[in-house]
Amino acid sequence: MFAITLAAAFALTNGFHDASNAIATLVATRGATPGQAVALSAVFNMAGAVLLGTAVADTIAKIVELPADETVAAVGAALAGATTWNLITWWRGLPSSSGHALVGGLVGAALAEGGPDAVLWGGFDGWRPVGVVGTLVALIISPFLGLGLGYLLLRLLRRLSRRWTTAMRGPMTVAGWLASAGLSYSHGANDAQKAMGVIAALLLAAGVTDELTVPLWAKVLTGITLTLGTAAGGWRIVKTIGRRIFPLTPMDSVASQAASTAVIYTASVIGAPVSTTQIVASSVVGTGGGRQRWGHVRWEVVRAMLIAWFTTIPAAGLLAAGFLVVWKAVAG
Repeated sequence: MFAITLAAAFALTNGFHDASNAIATLVATRGATPGQAVALSAVFNMAGAVLLGTAVADTIAKIVELPADETVAAVGAALAGATTWNLITWWRGLPSSSGHALVGGLVGAALAEGGPDAVLWGGFDGWRPVGVVGTLVALIISPFLGLGLGYLLLRLLRRLSRRWTTAMRGPMTVAGWLASAGLSYSHGANDAQKAMGVIAALLLAAGVTDELTVPLWAKVLTGITLTLGTAAGGWRIVKTIGRRIFPLTPMDSVASQAASTAVIYTASVIGAPVSTTQIVASSVVGTGGGRQRWGHVRWEVVRAMLIAWFTTIPAAGLLAAGFLVVWKAVAG
């Protein structure tokens, strides 16, 4: 099925962006070689994708509310739009949000196909986000949480490290590996589920399954493609996150990754699709503040990233609407 192939392509470009962020600070601070970091990311991305439930996938899968015969075209066009936008921003080295791109694509294609009634706008069911509104709230709030936690953890580590000697360099490197492993696991649990969610929706619409469920092969497929994306094209984003926002030390890296892991893991448990890119980038800015060096943050890079973030949803939505026209013309 062509739409399933597009879901795999989206997961691959997600690896270009979001999966790369899980190892960016570890590589930038020379805590690991690129090969070691990719191997670490591969293992824990796959573990997160397979082991930590499907709450996020369920949230994504229910955004589009169309008849089964229209769902495949709309979701396929959404994936094409999101993937195209991911490639554009990756080529420019801008850490854009794959989550934003997918939501924008789904909304744009659904609106083009069936109007406002074709979108589950939603809100919240207790702590659990539902539909577009719940997803957008999670995407907006999470970077601020990453920034705040990055700031607080860096301040705490600096206070604890006042009596440390050079003998602590080894343990700090180990802590960097553990933090990257945790972040990769959390990323696999959240971002891989976005592709899983659309695969589940496609399988249900095509009549392959009788209920909204994610088969094991879909979990493995998305875990593998995320890792391949990191290895094949993630280094443009690694350089931006790890070197261009703020000159990181190993301690900064640990604080940033630990903060990001806490936010992303919590979001994965409650079913909130969030952006690893935004959270990691924000936590890096937070570590700069934690060192009382706001002036050392390269705000021109941050500004370019913010522009990409704000334009992602409408851009992916417009691309998806355009691809829907092409899809239906080819299919017709």
